[in-house]
Amino acid sequence: MQKKINKSNVDKLQPEDGKDEGVLWDTEVKGFGCRVRRGGSKSYILHYRVGGGRSATLRKLTIGKHGSPWTPETARAEAKRLLAQVALGLDPATARQDDRKALTFNELVDLYLAEGVGHKKPSTLKADRGRIERHLRPLLGKLRADRIVRADVERMRDAVVIGKTAPRIGSSEKRAAGSLAPGGKGVAAQCVTLVSTIFGFAIERGMYTDNPARGVKKAQVRKIERFLSQAEFTRLAEALDAEEQRSGNPYPTTAIRLLLLTGCRRGEIVNLRWQDVDFDYQCLRLPDSKSGKKVVYLNAPALAVLQQLPRVTDNPRVIVATRATTASAALENAWERVRADANLEGVRMHDLRHSFASVGAAGGLSLPIIGALLGHKNPTTTARYAHLAADPLRAANDAVGARIAEAMRRK
Repeated sequence: MQKKINKSNVDKLQPEDGKDEGVLWDTEVKGFGCRVRRGGSKSYILHYRVGGGRSATLRKLTIGKHGSPWTPETARAEAKRLLAQVALGLDPATARQDDRKALTFNELVDLYLAEGVGHKKPSTLKADRGRIERHLRPLLGKLRADRIVRADVERMRDAVVIGKTAPRIGSSEKRAAGSLAPGGKGVAAQCVTLVSTIFGFAIERGMYTDNPARGVKKAQVRKIERFLSQAEFTRLAEALDAEEQRSGNPYPTTAIRLLLLTGCRRGEIVNLRWQDVDFDYQCLRLPDSKSGKKVVYLNAPALAVLQQLPRVTDNPRVIVATRATTASAALENAWERVRADANLEGVRMHDLRHSFASVGAAGGLSLPIIGALLGHKNPTTTARYAHLAADPLRAANDAVGARIAEAMRRK
């Protein structure tokens, strides 16, 4: 698409239908454009050929991210300056790469956050920023990025495992749950992955040729798999009824019931809106989730829970917050009380999703079907439930054994 790049046209710029990005090319300066990513991030770019002629090498350069100091006017002026260098036989991209090789890791991270995260979901980006600020900057930030080697990444990993970067909080200080990044094996593994992603971005830009995080072994993390038993399902139901009667607030307990009956993730239920509930086709049509756009089918009990839940006028949310707290905080507080009443020590709210899947596996559902119900993109994610699918086989084996034993007793 070609139009003059000005504030009005840049503000209106959206990705092309069915694609992850879109580009608006300027009608005044050849090769000067503005690119928008699916997440809404916009950057000014310049395409040019070194040496002249269509057979010359095409170079692609990012001028900068839309916003101060880069406006349509300043970006166009920079594009003209760079094209003037090209006319003199110079290659601005090569010169910039030489400059960037001397970047510290902190500066490389800044570049990555400015130009390499447009495809990421806000929740993912928030988690990445937390790991960067709490762990990566303190441990790697001052090192020259081009001199970081595998041993540096391994030392960073080991420091995070032992909690070297964990904030020190006094015993008298209060904090919100989840507000700290204490470290550990799981966080260390995520930090190694993030360092690899950052250097992968730099390699794609032609800044480096090697990724120092490649091949770094991640600390083994014990997968927590907790599934509710039949007796625990019963105790949970009784505790939910008691909590709703005690509090007079049906929304947190409804959220817990929906988590268990649908296998949804917590955020998918907390952020659910009535417009996403399709009663005619008995499903939830989620516009966004961890795995993208998603349809969640509603079984009869889940449908009944939604039909019985009172709606609040002029409030689009299914799980309504009170004035005193957010829906997420109210849900967390209610879960702590319900878990204690039901004697479910150590059971996390996410284990309700695991329990939903475990019932399906024990009932003979195939792993692909369970993966589809949970919205898994990768089949290996569903493989954790494979051992539960052996329950029907065990029952069949017991029946065969009983018949053989009975026949032998009739000798």
